Amino acid sequence: MAVSGKPPYDEQNIFARILRGEIPCRKVYEDEWALAFHDINPQAPLHVLVIPKGKYVAYSDFAAGASDAEIAGYSRAIRAVVVALGLEDDGYRLLTNMGPNSHQEVPHLHVHVFGGRPLGPMLVV
Repeated sequence: MAVSGKPPYDEQNIFARILRGEIPCRKVYEDEWALAFHDINPQAPLHVLVIPKGKYVAYSDFAAGASDAEIAGYSRAIRAVVVALGLEDDGYRLLTNMGPNSHQEVPHLHVHVFGGRPLGPMLVV
């Protein structure tokens, strides 16, 4: 579901194709709500993307249109990834982008999980 003013979901985006099994990924975690896999251009020693299985362009879509079960399932999947990567003790960063000003590259909601070293300041200006 697209929120007013947002582009419709593109069935040919790379994450949709990964979800359909058309493009391989290095899977970290999967359940009925989410798929997590290693980023092909990692920005930290551990850099994993967690995507919902629903057709959501960005977080605003997801928050407005996902069921309570999808929201809970996706949130728990992100935690499961953090645990699976062993990041709870040393810390990690979660990041999601929305729209051109944030440099969102794939129009499918995804959360980046970064860890494995001190990450430094949030934004470099």
